[in-house]
Amino acid sequence: MPITQFADFPDDARLWVFGAAAPVTGAARDTLLQRVDQHLAQWAAHGMPLVCAREWRDDHFLAIAVDEAATGASGCSIDGLFRVLASSETAIGTSMVGGGRVFWREANGAVAVGNRDAFGRASTSGAVSAATSVFDTTVGTVGEWRARFEQPAAASWHARLLR
Repeated sequence: MPITQFADFPDDARLWVFGAAAPVTGAARDTLLQRVDQHLAQWAAHGMPLVCAREWRDDHFLAIAVDEAATGASGCSIDGLFRVLASSETAIGTSMVGGGRVFWREANGAVAVGNRDAFGRASTSGAVSAATSVFDTTVGTVGEWRARFEQPAAASWHARLLR
């Protein structure tokens, strides 16, 4: 099934967000997106093609959407997506799957990555504040992605980490 345009997806479409531990640019980005696109073009659940799309943002974030009103993703189909990303990590030189990473925008506009302690230390040093833009990789729908993927730390779960 051809990949659908992400912008055309309804707000209630299911979403997974993967954040790279380091920026993915150039040939590495091209490799990652080629592998993802190949997988999405044939992605199916119980033999039924999934209506899906992807969006790449800020050299770190891959959002994968499935319109479950058309066909719902199954556990096996989701596992397949995770396997494609995990198997791409060596080729792109960074990890995409696995948790524990916190993402925020530095004063110069770059995306910073660290664990919760690193974010807290950045808060203590003044490099991060309640007004700092943070990225919420826990959003679960396209509507949430559009509305609150990037927002001030004070409006996000990240506020608990501010010191």
